[in-house]
Amino acid sequence: MRIKTDENIGHRGVELLRDAGHDVMTVREQQLAGATDVAVFDACAFEGRTLVTLDRDFGQVLRFPPKQSAGIVILELGGPASLRLLLDRLRDFLTLAASRPVAGALWIVEPGRLRVHLAKDEE
Repeated sequence: MRIKTDENIGHRGVELLRDAGHDVMTVREQQLAGATDVAVFDACAFEGRTLVTLDRDFGQVLRFPPKQSAGIVILELGGPASLRLLLDRLRDFLTLAASRPVAGALWIVEPGRLRVHLAKDEE
């Protein structure tokens, strides 16, 4: 899978994704650190990369339509931010992504649960 990690994921999270065999680029590597959410979303859509982030703003489906993306994954840590919780959610994401496609959908990965928002076809 082609993935772009938002700047809130960090080096260890990126390593975990790369070690799992995914093509990962970071917002920082592409000089998008500090860029607007719209710029990050547009870059992911253009490159065909699934966005992995902690930023709940990307859950605004009218502003960031999942159907126009290779997928948006929001990680809900389920407690005060820690490296352990981040890596746990990334592992959950990897397990889920092995059995179902994320392209065109918004995934919210929570402890023990996945919420999926699929875009309805426009008439």
